Amino acid sequence: MQSKATTVQAYLKELPEDRRAAISAVREVILKNLDPTFEEGMNYGMIGYYVPHSAYPPGYHCDPSKPLPFAGLASQKQHMSVYLMSAYGDKGEYSKLVEGFKKAGKKLDMGACCVRFRKLEDLPLDVIGAAVKRVPAKTYIERYESVLESMGRGRNRKPQAQEARESKAGAKKAKKPAKKAATAKNGTKKKAKKGK
Repeated sequence: MQSKATTVQAYLKELPEDRRAAISAVREVILKNLDPTFEEGMNYGMIGYYVPHSAYPPGYHCDPSKPLPFAGLASQKQHMSVYLMSAYGDKGEYSKLVEGFKKAGKKLDMGACCVRFRKLEDLPLDVIGAAVKRVPAKTYIERYESVLESMGRGRNRKPQAQEARESKAGAKKAKKPAKKAATAKNGTKKKAKKGK
């Protein structure tokens, strides 16, 4: 569930007491292990941790007006989630996360990059802290750009949204008006007469 809160404090305040305590505990671990280049703020309706434009001016390739997301923390309808983009974009990081949960004796409930948990006790906080600490902003940016390069969207390419707009505009200019075809009573097409 996305929140309309504009500050982290407002987000925490709107949570039920048990969820506020759990989210606050995870937040504390993230902040303790987070590279100081990253910033915390509201992003995509949840608590976000991201590379600000001051450190990475191109921003997020999906929406360059947004900073590059690194992690997130949210209270959802049925669970709470920690989003770890580094585990999504890097097989080595993903494997370390899986192994960390296994060693801690905890069941990992994970989507593409979100680790879901219902109670704080379900989450090995040291594993989450280690996952955050392992990836400083510089390393994260390098990995991110490497993935973009492999997709043909590297630093020297225009942002995807701008490319799409320019492509669409060019296609409109190139199109010639099509001649309308009228359908005869027998179902065959016949050319429309000019001037009518």
